[in-house]
Amino acid sequence: MNEGGYSFEMTVKAPEGGTRLDVYVASRLEVPQGSLSRSTVQRLIDSGNIVVNGRPCRPSYRVRAGDVISGLVPPPEEPHADPEDIPIDILYEDSDIIVVNKPRGMTVHPGAGNPSGTLVNALLAHCGDLSGVGGVMRPGIVHRLDKDTSGVMVVAKNDASHLELSRQFKAREVHKTYIALVRGAVDPPEGTISSMIGRHPVHRKKMAVTEHGGKPAVTRYRTIERLPGYTLLEVHPETGRTHQIRVHLAWVGHPVAGDSLYGGRDPRLPISGQALHAASLEFRHPRTGRRMRFCAPLPDDMARIMKMLGAYD
Repeated sequence: MNEGGYSFEMTVKAPEGGTRLDVYVASRLEVPQGSLSRSTVQRLIDSGNIVVNGRPCRPSYRVRAGDVISGLVPPPEEPHADPEDIPIDILYEDSDIIVVNKPRGMTVHPGAGNPSGTLVNALLAHCGDLSGVGGVMRPGIVHRLDKDTSGVMVVAKNDASHLELSRQFKAREVHKTYIALVRGAVDPPEGTISSMIGRHPVHRKKMAVTEHGGKPAVTRYRTIERLPGYTLLEVHPETGRTHQIRVHLAWVGHPVAGDSLYGGRDPRLPISGQALHAASLEFRHPRTGRRMRFCAPLPDDMARIMKMLGAYD
């Protein structure tokens, strides 16, 4: 190990000859952070950080007995979120919390594939600092909305507020109301969906209703209006599982319109993402205990769909 990263050297033995360089290194190399993925090894080879007999090679090079493979694995970058001057719709703000209307298409916090342009980046520029309880990549975040779900979110500005709001969410003392446009005629028009929800056994980006494993999930709904080919629902999730509303509505045969992940995609609808909006959020102020309720109007894309389908005529 050196100050600039992890250096290594290995010699190919006769039985190992003929293996691709990237496959060989990925299977053999162990660094202090753990093993490296093949794609990471490929990037290191392409950048010249891994060489064979002192010379650069392609990832597809077939290693030979006696080849000396050496390289330098740079230290992992320290995760961080940078402030960015991004406009945000602020519904309320004081010294403890900030309540925003998150637009559809905005990711809540930085992560793999989304290092910038998130709500956290915008809030850091606006507030200067947020609660550190959520970590450097999720400061202030006590709950989340999916990237393509719009609506009300509360964010903690300090650790005491973060801990109290998190307690309220865990104790189910926070009341959440969503508006969802779903495919088909929902029957019965009002009801409760209850199941276990866990990671999909095959598609790792999806959640699913499961018989074994998972966590309990409960969603209440009522019909606001029947529309041609669709139903407009008011939805109240009593638990906060990942993708809960989308999974439950798809499970009962009425996926959220526009939701390509769970079967609701419809190219006729002028919307990018699912027609799901967090319309209101009610909780107690973490310092004063006063009950507070915040609402956000339907975003323009959902309003256009309602008009197109003849809603509220």
